[in-house]
Amino acid sequence: MIQLRNVEKSYPVAGGQSFVLRQITMDIAGGEFVTIMGPSGAGKSTLLAILGMLDGAWTGEYTLFDQAVHRLKPKDRVALHKKYVGFVFQQYHLLDDLTVAENLDIPLSYRDIKKAERQAIVADTLDRFGMVAKKDLYPRQLSGGQQQLVAVARSVIHKPQLLLADEPTGNLHSEQGREIMELFRRLNAGGTTIVQVTHSETNAAYGNRIVQLKDGWIAK
Repeated sequence: MIQLRNVEKSYPVAGGQSFVLRQITMDIAGGEFVTIMGPSGAGKSTLLAILGMLDGAWTGEYTLFDQAVHRLKPKDRVALHKKYVGFVFQQYHLLDDLTVAENLDIPLSYRDIKKAERQAIVADTLDRFGMVAKKDLYPRQLSGGQQQLVAVARSVIHKPQLLLADEPTGNLHSEQGREIMELFRRLNAGGTTIVQVTHSETNAAYGNRIVQLKDGWIAK
């Protein structure tokens, strides 16, 4: 499902290039639950952004669902992301001028789903995440943990085939975090491929494989 070949990411600096990722070659099969771990600055979030096609400034080859991402135009990468990918951002990335319910509707609006059906899916998701009372509130009116819950709900509402999560439980208390990881486990059991970045050994244990990054390299 995912094939990376010699993917590298660097920034120009005085006298040369500063590398964030070096010669990343890896395969992720459909249905896997992979955890990316490593110290701060290892390149974990950068790798996740490349997998999610949110970062296009890299070299190498990336194939997703038999599509050569490295050859796609930016608009085609966006379309591929919208069709297949759910992304849990570390910093939420909720739209401040939209309510909780409206934020949840965004991924559904990219698909050919009638408004009434979208409203029903949003209502069901609000109920599942215990946020019915928050549906008309704006992100600024929510706590950090509540914003994180909304971000997670938004990332899974359209049943993506690939779920990418950057520290998905970082701002949640332990019970909320466990519930989110159990949700991920159920999604994975249903066929969703998941790649998460985490520092948590507990969260990593939910997956079936750990990839360690160090200084931008996959640690051997």
